[in-house]
Amino acid sequence: MTNNQNSWFNEARFGMFIHWGPYSVAGRGEWVANRECIPKAEYAEKYAANFRAENYDPAGWARLARDAGMKYAVLTVRHHDGFCLWDTRTTDFNSVKLGARRDLVADYARAMREAGLRVGFYFSMADWYHPDYPGAFCRDWPQAWPDEAARLRFVDYYYRQLEELMTRYGAIDLLWYDGCIPSPTGGEAINTRIKQLQPEILIANRNGRPWDVQCCEQAIKAAEPGVLWEACMTLNDNWGYHAGDDNWKSAWHVIRLLTETAAQSGNLLLNVGPMADGTIPAESVRILKDVGAWLRVNGEFLPHSGRSPYTWNNWGVTTVKENRIYLHVFKSTGGELCFADIKNRVLAARLLADGRSLSFVQQGNRLFLKGIPPVTGAGAMPFIIVIDVEGVPETLSPQTSFWIAG
Repeated sequence: MTNNQNSWFNEARFGMFIHWGPYSVAGRGEWVANRECIPKAEYAEKYAANFRAENYDPAGWARLARDAGMKYAVLTVRHHDGFCLWDTRTTDFNSVKLGARRDLVADYARAMREAGLRVGFYFSMADWYHPDYPGAFCRDWPQAWPDEAARLRFVDYYYRQLEELMTRYGAIDLLWYDGCIPSPTGGEAINTRIKQLQPEILIANRNGRPWDVQCCEQAIKAAEPGVLWEACMTLNDNWGYHAGDDNWKSAWHVIRLLTETAAQSGNLLLNVGPMADGTIPAESVRILKDVGAWLRVNGEFLPHSGRSPYTWNNWGVTTVKENRIYLHVFKSTGGELCFADIKNRVLAARLLADGRSLSFVQQGNRLFLKGIPPVTGAGAMPFIIVIDVEGVPETLSPQTSFWIAG
């Protein structure tokens, strides 16, 4: 991995995941074909043929991502249903032959790049409707191939699709693997070839080495220090559009997730599930705009955030960068805040939003900050205190176990 690859990913810290395909027509989540055991002919007629993308505006998606403070995007170019959003030669089950009658990937890649965003592709190795895939309607991922010939045909099939994706759409910054096929997957040879085709690409860790980015879903599980990683989260309870899912995360919740990943030197890849016509649900738009408005005032902490040694407090999240400590106050502490266990000498303290200096007293390992504003009302946005210190921020009592008091 080159320093340039490492740099853009660590600078970004925030990206948009986009789950979009024929399942969006059903409006019951991206696993609807499997959950409801839908035969391919029925899925093609009811959903793929009606996946028309009539209001698809990838430039609008890019503007929303950029306004939210995101620096890259990852689109599901092929999910587990095997439907391809590009003009593939490998199957007629694609968006040029059915539904939209256009290459949706080409438009997406162009729009993101023109907006200054890094371009990522999500690609599922699984394909429920491929004749060699061993188990479309399993309640779990299949564990074995029917025979070696089937495995070889399937691996060659998905490799040819990846080669199309890596040679037609310019520089691709991130390949995000998903889906399971029984081992061996051919991943090492395929990833090596992808690195030849796209020397600057980052590859996620779900299809063998060589890989660059460790991923986790619906939980924050940091990688070891020095390893690029991202946490992937939904805005409600589904990745693909679900018409009945109104369990939305608030902007406050998203900011909490963003600060928690940044505190461990990781990225947040936050999902939207557009409707079949390409419209991103209004609630998703509202949440992302609120997050973006907060970041425009408070986003100094985010690019190239380091791994924070401070894990123990009762008011919020602590991030670090260079010789600065950022206290993200989510819960009011009254007019005074005690930040304990700091090893460094403190040079200055200020509120990030307005630059106002805060008076402080440092007594041993305890820092007392005065004149703290309140966090008032349900869902009130956090504020940030910036502390300048001598040297790299350190703690006197590093956390050595997994347990931490709630």
